[in-house]
Amino acid sequence: MEIKRSGSQPSGKGPAEYFTGTVRVDPLFNAPAPARVVGASVTFEPGARTAWHTHPLGQTLIVTAGRGRAQRWGGPIEELRPGDVVWIPPAEKHWHGATPGTAMTHIAIQEQLDGKPVDWLEHVSDEQYQA
Repeated sequence: MEIKRSGSQPSGKGPAEYFTGTVRVDPLFNAPAPARVVGASVTFEPGARTAWHTHPLGQTLIVTAGRGRAQRWGGPIEELRPGDVVWIPPAEKHWHGATPGTAMTHIAIQEQLDGKPVDWLEHVSDEQYQA
């Protein structure tokens, strides 16, 4: 058994290459092989969001605070609230983040395929985000 104590892992800034706005990533776990699951708590300040991306084995989001948005490619923007659980199927192009006026925190859980949990794509434009 391994216990990761709260505050024992440093927070990181979401890199501008993959995020728009201010984003903080707090690692939660990275299970050792043969397990493939990784998880983080991600906080988006108002207006912040991911770039479009996919996950080779899918992703689960658990919204823990604030209000957020998520959108799959070609679909409507969905509003997210605390307690909502979002399943994103493998290879589905999507983004997620905060609303324009409210921060949002979620726990993101995904599995790695050949050591890779995500494939990053282009940034979400302001027009796409405001739609």
